[in-house]
Amino acid sequence: MSQTARISVLRQARGGSETPPVDDAPIAEILAIAPVPNSTIPRTADSRPGEGDHGQQAPGGPPPADGQAEASVGSERAGGPGGSDTGHQNRRPAVFIIGFIVLAALVLGGSYYWYANRNLVSTDDAYVDGRVVTIAPQVSGLVVSLDVTDNQYVHRGDPLIHIDPRSYMSERNRSQGALDSGRAQAAGERLASEIARRSFPALFQQAQAQLLTAQANLTKAQADYDRQSTLPKAATTQQEVDAALAALRQSKAQVTQAEAQVQLSSPVEQHIGQSDAQVEQLNGQIEQAQAQLDQAELNLSWTVVTAPQDGWITRRNVEMGNYVTPGQQIFSIVPPDVWITANFKENQLDGLRPGQNVRIDVDAYPRLDLHGHVDSVQMGSGSKFTAFPPENATGNFVKIVQRVPVKIVIDSGLDPKVPLPLGISVVPTVSVR
Repeated sequence: MSQTARISVLRQARGGSETPPVDDAPIAEILAIAPVPNSTIPRTADSRPGEGDHGQQAPGGPPPADGQAEASVGSERAGGPGGSDTGHQNRRPAVFIIGFIVLAALVLGGSYYWYANRNLVSTDDAYVDGRVVTIAPQVSGLVVSLDVTDNQYVHRGDPLIHIDPRSYMSERNRSQGALDSGRAQAAGERLASEIARRSFPALFQQAQAQLLTAQANLTKAQADYDRQSTLPKAATTQQEVDAALAALRQSKAQVTQAEAQVQLSSPVEQHIGQSDAQVEQLNGQIEQAQAQLDQAELNLSWTVVTAPQDGWITRRNVEMGNYVTPGQQIFSIVPPDVWITANFKENQLDGLRPGQNVRIDVDAYPRLDLHGHVDSVQMGSGSKFTAFPPENATGNFVKIVQRVPVKIVIDSGLDPKVPLPLGISVVPTVSVR
């Protein structure tokens, strides 16, 4: 109903009496908060005459007086706000009950959360860790065969690359020839030493016998000369005396020669030792040649670079035809054995002990249900082992919560079809009970 209609109804309720003109604005403000008199509201069939609210007249009766109409309007005005307060009072208990239920639910939920997590320590500063094996060739040369690709799983002993082996085969053959030559020389020298070991004593004995013979001849020649020189001239001739003298001189020379031969043949042990020394020298040369041959064969075997253990090929830095050198990194192999490195805050270490159970959530694979245990706690914070550890003895000190790496070993839950790459984030939860 519009404001103009409500003003008209109010004037009719007052009996249609003439009233002084009134500004419609105040009346509109009054009507905004006052209800329309009940006399203007049609009654239902259940209403009885004379029982209208606030003494309203029945249909067909005499119109109420002006005082009665004003009293009716006043009573309607007075009754309106009172009814609203009663509705608010009826809704207050329900609001209090709902608020109490919500507060109780929050308290119970917080208590259960605290009780369920009171013995759990967790951190999101944790990552999958493992060992990375660097593959480098032992010899230099051209790569003639590349046998693996990126991220390929290899087993221990599988060939990775082949280096040109021709120069190393030549070195192996040259070392083999030097070894064979040394062995032949050593064999000849050993034979000569054995001959000398047997012949030098016989030669010494022969020289001694020749000396004795020469001495005997000298004695006979001396006696013949003495006899010829003492005989009368009529009993001998000058020719016989000269012959006896010549035989004496010859015997002396033979004795001198025999003595020299004995002198040369006397150091038998020295001669044998010299021969043995030559044999030992050749044996040393043989060992050196054998070592060179072994090194040549080893270099030849190194032309085939093989995987030292099982794992995935990563960081491939070689292509077909590249010239590689010893120590040059050409591959990295990531073994399947991984663990978790969790950086716990220093105020979380009080309850951590080796052997405690750990539940591990992997961000990349939420369906994995990993379980493990605490293996060890590093004896030092992570910042202590950096290239430039902090120096807190100088300058203004600001305390920073340190983090300590904790190694967690995975016991169960790993899926062979879903390997864990190194460095991905995980969330370990340690039960410190």
